[in-house]
Amino acid sequence: MSNETAKLATTVLRPAGIRRSPLYRAGMTVNYTLLVMLAIVTLYPFWYCLALSFNNGMDTLKGGIYFLPRMFTLENYTKAFTHPLIVSSFIISISRTVLSILLSCFFTSLMAYALTKRDMPGRSALIFYFYFTTLFSGGLIPTFIMYRQLGLLNNYWIYVIPGIYSFFNAIILRTFFYSIPESLNESARIDGCSELGIYFRIMLPLSIPAMATIALFVGVGNWNDWFTGAYFVSRRRDLYPAATLLNDLLSQAVFENSMSSTGQKNQINEMLQTSRSQTTTPESLKMAFLIILTLPIVCVYPFLQKYFVKGVMLGSIKE
Repeated sequence: MSNETAKLATTVLRPAGIRRSPLYRAGMTVNYTLLVMLAIVTLYPFWYCLALSFNNGMDTLKGGIYFLPRMFTLENYTKAFTHPLIVSSFIISISRTVLSILLSCFFTSLMAYALTKRDMPGRSALIFYFYFTTLFSGGLIPTFIMYRQLGLLNNYWIYVIPGIYSFFNAIILRTFFYSIPESLNESARIDGCSELGIYFRIMLPLSIPAMATIALFVGVGNWNDWFTGAYFVSRRRDLYPAATLLNDLLSQAVFENSMSSTGQKNQINEMLQTSRSQTTTPESLKMAFLIILTLPIVCVYPFLQKYFVKGVMLGSIKE
């Protein structure tokens, strides 16, 4: 009797086969085709740079490389890692990224938690002040003057201190804190917990998805930032982050391309003939640096993706 009951339950619970119409299947085929084409278009530039980075630099100048390296070599990466500034630039990039993530997540979450208190004096005025200063910037020249008066020019802390605060990140965290039941805070207060105790024991452990989202925003922004090093640390190349060093290589490659397009091709041909044993060029080194700079973010992002999506969506829908 039990076997017949199990078979009947299996038959009832098993969903019947859904027959899709030809129009539906054609539409799905078109959708998947478009998505595959979009993925190829998105990934191909990265693959192209990867192929050029593993190709002989002098051979790359001939063109015609689209998918695979024609003359495989590791010389570009060898030269890239023996660059006199590569080690220091990556130390600067890694340290500024880690410090910015830790300090920004901590201080931004403190500010967001304070803004959730509806009885805080001057709360509306503070929110308006933060919002207004986010919409309107003072401009590059006032920013430069302010950094100079603070002693941040040609200083390592120019990479960390200005990026600690972000009103956009504070809004994300404040929205997330609103989604946490107030009953947890009330029960903690009844047990004698202070506001800082509630923050460290309840808010921070529960806000890991939102913190991961903020960490991803801050980390990617600091890792890819070349502007700060190029304009505010111009006198100390030993403080250049990896992105600024890559920007220098890009500028050098653009300059050489402009030379070749202004009637100086003969000089370049002579240089190529006298350096046949050379296997690297500024263009090939640029591709190698680009892959080296992009690879850490590509490796880290899949591990933070689930927290990223969850942190952005949590608190957006009220039940």
